[in-house]
Amino acid sequence: MLQRLRESKSAQGTLLALPTTVWLFVLLIIPLILTLIVSFGKRSPDGDVIYTFTLDNYIRLSGYSTDCPDGQTACFDPLYVGILGRSMSLAFNTTFFVITLAYPLAYFIARAHPKQRNMYLFMVLIPLWTNFVIRVYAWMMLLRKEGAINIIIGWVMNLLNIPFTPLEMLYTPGAVLVGMVYEFLPFMILPIYTSLEKIDNSLYEAAADLGANAVKTFLRVTLPLSMPGVVAGTILVFIPVMGTFIVSDILGGRQVILVGNLIQRQFLDARDPTFGSAASLILMVLTLIVTYFYTRKFGFGEEIVAA
Repeated sequence: MLQRLRESKSAQGTLLALPTTVWLFVLLIIPLILTLIVSFGKRSPDGDVIYTFTLDNYIRLSGYSTDCPDGQTACFDPLYVGILGRSMSLAFNTTFFVITLAYPLAYFIARAHPKQRNMYLFMVLIPLWTNFVIRVYAWMMLLRKEGAINIIIGWVMNLLNIPFTPLEMLYTPGAVLVGMVYEFLPFMILPIYTSLEKIDNSLYEAAADLGANAVKTFLRVTLPLSMPGVVAGTILVFIPVMGTFIVSDILGGRQVILVGNLIQRQFLDARDPTFGSAASLILMVLTLIVTYFYTRKFGFGEEIVAA
């Protein structure tokens, strides 16, 4: 039997994949099934789950309600739909700004001298050595009325003899966006850098020999060959942003509520795991839909490179 196992590549592959498969089944598939079951249940007065089958949690998320004023039989409450829309909008905006900031920096690092390249990468990775929450609180200190940003702006305005009132930057959607971009920037820089670093310099020489200027070389050579990194970075940024709640909780306070905050509060504050589970599944489905169409459009860069 051992001899057959050594000779069978499919059996070897199955054996090697078995530990990971079991691990994923226990820690991913089973929790998802339990979440699905709970989402169709009801909340008891004590905050426990009554296992039954009802669509009330999903109907509540959709905004449809029969508890309406003025004797109406049905009405629409945009609260939860607005939270989902705000989360989607923030995820798209964060991904856009992260790509805009990360691509030039990744290009600079990839084209730097090999001796300096490692130092630049080291500097990109340094923030990841600090706890996530501590970095968010650092931005809180910067953005508050008495923070460094207002102090610097006030000092400049004072030199120019221009009246200045400290800006209200904390607990705003803009503060949450800044925090998201800062936190997830390294996750876009590294995949793009990896793709750019692999581009052979002979391709640039060939483009120059064919008369291509810098813009055409970038559009015809650099950008297509770096798309695998852009796509991978987009997935690494968009999916976590959709579900995160730490940044919006600290920098947005109670003013900016995302779907991640909604889920957290349902489980911890409202003690309504059924509604929290339904919101979690809706979040997962929305993320999967966006990721599916994005990768269907761009693949993982292979189609663009082949073209």
